[in-house]
Amino acid sequence: QVQLAESGGGLVQAGGSLRLSCLASGRAFSYYAMGWFRQAPGKERDFVAAISRGGDNTHYGGSVKGRFTISRDNAKNTVYLQMNSLKPEDTAVYYCAANVAVVPSTERRDYEYWGQGTQVTVSS
Repeated sequence: QVQLAESGGGLVQAGGSLRLSCLASGRAFSYYAMGWFRQAPGKERDFVAAISRGGDNTHYGGSVKGRFTISRDNAKNTVYLQMNSLKPEDTAVYYCAANVAVVPSTERRDYEYWGQGTQVTVSS
């Protein structure tokens, strides 16, 4: 098993930046592909970004491509989400998730472990 804890959320103005972190504990972090998802009030939990075990393969949701960057540091058991050019529609609770797979998935159902989430609010 792996336990996940997100941090780095907060309030930011439109056009600003935030970096989210997700610290993993438990079983070897490098064993998991990692993903970020987000959920706005009254909406489904949507895919944001995913990264392979070694960090050499990434995927992004269409609405964040070109603005967000996912990365990982296996020595620190941490995955990051750098968010630039933030928009009010990026406001949501952001969750990191772990998936025992070689290829990072864009599907929520493929992820076995989830963090508690961190709130990101972008003001206009």
